[in-house]
Amino acid sequence: MIYHLLYPLASEISLFNVFRYITFRSVYALLTALVISVLLGPKVIEWLKALRCRQHILSEVTCHQAKEGTPTMGGLLIGAALIPSVLLWADLTNVYIWLTLLVFVGFGAVGFWDDYTKVVKKQNKGISPRAKLAGQLFVAGAAITLLIFQPAYSTVLSVPFFKHVHPNLGLFYVPFAVMVLVAASNAVNLTDGLDGLAIGPLVVSAACFALFIYAAGNAVIAQYLNITPVPGVGEVTVFCGALVGAGLGFLWFNAYPAQVFMGDVGSLSLGGTLGFIAVLAKQELILALVGGVFVFETLSVILQVGYFKMSGGKRIFRMAPLHHHFELKGIPESKIIIRFWILSILMALMALSTLKLR
Repeated sequence: MIYHLLYPLASEISLFNVFRYITFRSVYALLTALVISVLLGPKVIEWLKALRCRQHILSEVTCHQAKEGTPTMGGLLIGAALIPSVLLWADLTNVYIWLTLLVFVGFGAVGFWDDYTKVVKKQNKGISPRAKLAGQLFVAGAAITLLIFQPAYSTVLSVPFFKHVHPNLGLFYVPFAVMVLVAASNAVNLTDGLDGLAIGPLVVSAACFALFIYAAGNAVIAQYLNITPVPGVGEVTVFCGALVGAGLGFLWFNAYPAQVFMGDVGSLSLGGTLGFIAVLAKQELILALVGGVFVFETLSVILQVGYFKMSGGKRIFRMAPLHHHFELKGIPESKIIIRFWILSILMALMALSTLKLR
């Protein structure tokens, strides 16, 4: 909106020429989302308390019983900061911006449905796993179908570390990309178990993919780095900036001890959007490295459940997801969170290094 109002004046006033730069608008989208979330945060938290949107803790997670009643559905705060920032600073004629917003809002709607069910039932179990998965598949399928019909987008898959390996998946790209979105959404959801544990790595991942997206949308940089170019997709860097700002603003209130939890409305929307941004940047496989913390958390659940069934009741971890295992070993919650943040930063740096290690 600001872009469309001020950029046309660039021909008359040179000061407004900066609005044509994606980097400039990305920084200000970040700052706008951060300010909105910090200012709105206290009011949103009070509003959630008034609506009795409170977290219900599973009885087996004894170390978290003190968190019973903490306001949840804080993902609404993230959306309230992110969406206006994107609409203000992004080029709204860009189709990739609208597709990314579709994914964010769509996955958020599925999460809201789950959270609302938990609040109404006053328990930690919301809609059925089957219903949740169906909602995620529908949103992801719609977004990916619309994406592959864009003339500038290809179904070629980039393989990290291999410069000349670019298989074209054709129609098989649709189920593959849908799987990326759904897996990322559920991985962030599983990680969201400690104060600030999910939003920290999410912010790091969004910042990392801002660089990947910008490179993919810039023909000169894409050619130099030998990555698949996607003309026009660089505008999504503005979305990434807003995502980082909204995430940092939410972390202001979600940091230990948390004043609010993001709920599924936050974790599902953020995870699905992160997966979609990876697809847009043609860095689908590198997502596993950038979001390594989310991968470890998900694998811990898969291994725990699989081994429990195969061994007749034995466990690999004291409790899954992985962060609960470390809690039960006596490591303070704040230390677990910070260590996971450090791992996230290191893996993001490793992922960025793959741009040259090809």
